[in-house]
Amino acid sequence: MRFRMFAALALVLGATLFTAACGSSTSPSSLGSIAVTGTAPAVGAVTQLTATGMLSDGTTEDLTSSATWLSSDPSVVTVSSTGAATGVAPGTASVFATVGSVTGALQLTVASGQ
Repeated sequence: MRFRMFAALALVLGATLFTAACGSSTSPSSLGSIAVTGTAPAVGAVTQLTATGMLSDGTTEDLTSSATWLSSDPSVVTVSSTGAATGVAPGTASVFATVGSVTGALQLTVASGQ
């Protein structure tokens, strides 16, 4: 009898600790897509790009500082780790923001500086 009571108590305690360790009983929202927005810089100018994540629960999240940024053609436009795009030469290039396995893109056309 004592063993059954001890086993039941251990089961309840274990389930309570598991629930507390896992946090919420609802599953977290997953990232569905990324929208990259901003304007193209002129040669020699810098503009700030923004990465916005669309989550599975319908909400959005600013991912600008957590995304990995990449330019398809650094001879036209470079992009920093914070999403700052610098125009290098006239032309067109795409800029990508990636979080996990989800990537968003924006095509930029850099014009000559005036």
